[in-house]
Amino acid sequence: MTNSDWSDKKDQNPFAPQTAVIFDRHQVRLHRDRAAGIFENHDFLFREVADRLYDKLLDVNRSFTRILDLGCHRGEMAAHLLKKEPDLLIRQDLSRKMLEYTGGLSVQGDEEFLPYQTESLDLVLSNLSLHWVNDLPGSLLQIRNSLKPDGLFLGAIFGGETLTELRQSLMQAEINMDKGAAPHVSPFVDVRDAGSLLQRAGFALPVVDTDRITVTYKDALSLMTELRGMGEGNALNKKFKGFSSREMIMETARVYHDLFADDRGRIKVTFDILYLMGWAPHESQQKPLKPGSAKMRLADALGVKEQGAGEKAGN
Repeated sequence: MTNSDWSDKKDQNPFAPQTAVIFDRHQVRLHRDRAAGIFENHDFLFREVADRLYDKLLDVNRSFTRILDLGCHRGEMAAHLLKKEPDLLIRQDLSRKMLEYTGGLSVQGDEEFLPYQTESLDLVLSNLSLHWVNDLPGSLLQIRNSLKPDGLFLGAIFGGETLTELRQSLMQAEINMDKGAAPHVSPFVDVRDAGSLLQRAGFALPVVDTDRITVTYKDALSLMTELRGMGEGNALNKKFKGFSSREMIMETARVYHDLFADDRGRIKVTFDILYLMGWAPHESQQKPLKPGSAKMRLADALGVKEQGAGEKAGN
């Protein structure tokens, strides 16, 4: 099953939230379309994070029957979810070409506009896809609204220091070539902000943790080829148009090697992965105690004598 073909048009989704347009969603879809046929040769990071997400899901020790795999690519997450034989597993992606490899029930759609009824799902997972949305709080709110009470959202997104070496090398290469600094790598969510985003979207019991995955490549050109194969090319709305020049690419590769090569001559690449977990509110969930409702005094818990308001510490 697929939704309408609006995403084949260059116009923006008219139902998407009205917010700052940082990313060109049409370009994001094209990158995934172009990568779909070769994705399995470059999907190691998506498979690794899918494994880690599934391990976190197993720790929850709950059964989920109506599941959305949001931004599914070629189904790396769904391969795990099918082990539990859910009643309903929807695979959604921006790219129809990615969905051609997934099988099962699929929806071509945008993470910025979810077509699901309120309280119709009990689990939404997203594996390395939501970093491309323009309104992440809005997308999280839609996810929360789609969940039944006590339903779970579990997602992984790229975090703040992802591709920091490439970012630094690009900036230095532009300075070296007197081109000025322009953005080539998308901004990523900081771990300190991720929990606030979950709370802002109305999730209960939000939890955020992080992994750092470090990979090495032969050179920066190999890394750029890998990113294209992942469908993770630059999709910034106001990107520098001259980056594709051969001189710029070669200067970036030279700087990258000078700054970040190891003793084997291979370059280091950092991927920060943020894991976000939150529950749709339900009356059965734990709630913080109201002020003044504690059954033990702090002084008793610490084993010290409580002082009066006028007493000095030394008395």
